[in-house]
This record gives sequence, C-alpha cells and structure tokens, in this order.
Amino acid sequence: MELTIKDVPAANLKKKNFDNLRFGETFTDRMFVMEYSRGRGWHSPRIEEFHNFSLSPATMVFHYAQEIFEGMKVFHYKGGNIAMFRPMENLERMNASGERLCMPAIDTKFVFSSLCELIKLERDWVPNKKDTSLYIRPAMIGVDPIIKVRASDNYIFFVILSPVGPYFSSGSKVSKIMVEDTYVRASRGGMGFAKTGGNYASSLKAGMEAAKRGFDQVLWLDAETRSDVEEVGSMNIFFVIDNALVTPELDGSILPGITRSSVIELAKHQGLKVQEREVSIREIIEGLQSGRVNEVFGTGTACVISPVGTLGYKGKTFTVGDGATPGKYSSTLYDHITGIHYGEREDIFNWMTVL
Repeated sequence: MELTIKDVPAANLKKKNFDNLRFGETFTDRMFVMEYSRGRGWHSPRIEEFHNFSLSPATMVFHYAQEIFEGMKVFHYKGGNIAMFRPMENLERMNASGERLCMPAIDTKFVFSSLCELIKLERDWVPNKKDTSLYIRPAMIGVDPIIKVRASDNYIFFVILSPVGPYFSSGSKVSKIMVEDTYVRASRGGMGFAKTGGNYASSLKAGMEAAKRGFDQVLWLDAETRSDVEEVGSMNIFFVIDNALVTPELDGSILPGITRSSVIELAKHQGLKVQEREVSIREIIEGLQSGRVNEVFGTGTACVISPVGTLGYKGKTFTVGDGATPGKYSSTLYDHITGIHYGEREDIFNWMTVL
C-alpha cells in the first residue's frame, strides 16, 4: 500500500490553545484513515482533514459493538524533538483485541510508519507544558449496513490525535477507589483482555454509583467469586505488600496494560521484588488494617501512575498511607517513567520512538 497525504486548506486549520486542556475534547487538523473489504484487504490509506463519518443507521458497529481501539501518547522530548512511548506494543495489542472480535489484523509496521507521518504533520499540536502530551487514538469499526449478528465484511480503521492535560481533573494527588462487589466488568473466557468499547460500557453503571458516593473510580473483582482483585475502570492496579510490588496476574479478564508492563520491567531493574499473582480483596483489606499494605496505585496510558489514598468496600472506607500523599514506590516509578517520556532520563529500555 502507498500512503496518500491530502492537503488541508490553510483557512481550515484550527487555532491552537493549550491553556487548561481537558482530556479528549480538542482534536488536531488531520487524521489517518484506511478501509478494509473482504477479498480486497486493507486499502486507500490516507492522511486527510479531520472530519465526521457518514454511516448508515444500520451500520453493524451501532448494533453489535464490533469495535476496538488503543491509546498512546507523544511527548515533547529533549533536543527539541518529539517522541512516542511504546507504539508498537500498542499496535500489537490492537491486533490481539481484533482477533478476539473477528476483525482483520492491521500491518503494524505500515500503520506505525503512517502514524509517524501523521504526527510529523501535526507536531505543532504537541503541547510542551508539564504533564501534557498529544494523545493518539487508533480505532477500528465494523461498517456493514446490515442488521444481522455476524462479523462485518468491511471495516474502517482510523487514527485521531488530541492534545491533553492530566486525565483526572480533580486536582488531588491521590484518588478514591470503590471496590465493586455487585456488578462485574469481565469474566475469564470473555473479552476482558481486549481493548473494546463493551468493556467500558459495562463499567459505566458502577462508575456512576461510585461517583455519587464520592469515589473517583471502581476496583473490579473477579466475576465468579467476587473475591479476587482484577483492575480499575481505566487502570491496572498495584499494591505494595510487605515491601513487594504486587499486581494481579493476567488471566484473560484483565487488560495487559502497556504502562503495567513498563512498571514491572522498571521495578525489576531497580531491584524491587515484583509479584504477579492472585490478590484477594480480603488480603488487601486486612493488610490495610494491619499495615502490611502501605501503598496502592493504578497505572495506565492516560494517567501514567495514579496513587490511591482511600479504598471503599462494603460501606466502609480504608485509608492508604496517610490518605493524602503519594507513596514512595508510586512517586519514584512515576518520576522515572515520566522522565523517560520527556527525555529527562536515559531510555535504557528503548521505549521511546523519537521523531
């Protein structure tokens, strides 16, 4: 395939304002698009002006939710450059999600090359203030105009870009998490490991109820017994238990987060003890009461690392640490990873792609 780059009229270029950026509300001038047809494969890759799609009301994605997406970031980097964080891992994970939803694989090398061209064209959209970045959202949708339960024969793959500030807008350094023991997000054998909209739609009810009670996010338990910790709505979860960094093992119902794997790799490099295993909510609550659990934090592309100050469970609240200050592990790991993002620390893992 050959990438086509279409001009955007100067009169249509948007005015940039990076003051008070809200996450995911502002979009750049251009997007990447290509289509898939069964029998023809992927075709017509192009960079063109950001625009709306025109789709039939019968389009399958509206009815049967055959869609996947990813999230990654571009940062202002040392030497006046810009750089992406682990883009190939995100694209490979997208193919894993697509396989579960019977969607065609993308050529990750071609998409990566096209993504680099798109970002180079939009490099002035990369904000350079602290805790800001250019968020990358690749997505794929099934677009057959048929009301029938089956895999689509035609797809649209697209990438849009959005300059963003911090994901959580509350201004607090720590978050309040409610443990959900009624609703479930995903089960083993389901789609929990896939980055697909249905997983997030199923979390909205519990998230709204948690917000009414003053919590920021929901911590999900396993679907079968409601006893083992899985993940938070938009993050993987970590605990510091007896000075070991502990996170639930990937069992098919948990998203294999790119930031999660980065934290594990960095922590091991720093000589920290890391455990990927089953983690019961009983162990966590008892550990908070006894002092064995002294840190809790979430990880994800949007937030990087988000310390937890309060955990709510069965109508009771439990304080993590002093309840207001990020702990030693989360602070150290956050500083190191964000330092790599901006080129302030050596990229010993070759995570960054400099453009």
